[in-house]
Amino acid sequence: MTLKVADLNGTHLHYADQGRQDAPVLVFSNSLGTDLRIWDDVVAAFAPAFRVITYDKRGHGLSGIGDAPYSIDLHTRDLLSLLDHLGVENAIVCGLSVGGLIAQHLAAIAPNRVRGLILCDTAPKIGDATGWNTRIDAIAKGGMEVIGDAVIERWLSASYRARKPALSALYQAMLVRTPVAGYGGTCAAIRDADLTKSTSALSRPVLCVAGSVDQSTPPDLVRAMADSIAHAKFALIEGVGHLPPIEAPQELCRLIDGFIKENALV
Repeated sequence: MTLKVADLNGTHLHYADQGRQDAPVLVFSNSLGTDLRIWDDVVAAFAPAFRVITYDKRGHGLSGIGDAPYSIDLHTRDLLSLLDHLGVENAIVCGLSVGGLIAQHLAAIAPNRVRGLILCDTAPKIGDATGWNTRIDAIAKGGMEVIGDAVIERWLSASYRARKPALSALYQAMLVRTPVAGYGGTCAAIRDADLTKSTSALSRPVLCVAGSVDQSTPPDLVRAMADSIAHAKFALIEGVGHLPPIEAPQELCRLIDGFIKENALV
């Protein structure tokens, strides 16, 4: 994978553009505290038949931090600018956690750019102000390391962490190396976002996916989102935490492939 970068909206975004350039486009948007590598197994499965775009949102991975106050709208306009930069008219968009908030908002403000949505372990509103403010304060005072153990327990199931301790440590390292400004800014963006009204009005095909042991966006929260959207489908992946592309990439790919075929999105 060749490193690629685009100067957009007062910062730079690191991205990957893989697969068939003449094929329908799949876009994947990451969760809080991760980078585009969490999709590696999913990208490998879809690249033979799709053009697959992954990216590090601002403040994460190899992307810049920028100096604008963070919001879901800012993150979404970053993605829109990236799609414009790459000449992508429309795409099937898969968002995980805060990436799911970005995907929801993208479909609300630019529905012509979205063919269908896969919303993984996300909701129109995630958490409450007290919880997010506590986390922001903790990392401002003690750095990212102070939340590492607690967050990895929410990200990955206990069985995965027991079976794959080295990989679990790798993903924890990914988390704690996220810039405090980028992580804290995105926490504030999530804190301030309530997309309940706009998400319930979405008209594009939607698949909502949850890990059965996700502690960050529990299955009932994801199911409630699906119930609020006309014709949306809900799928549960058993034994998986907050990051299905890491714990269960084959099952997630199966669900995405079925959703694309069922709704004739290509």
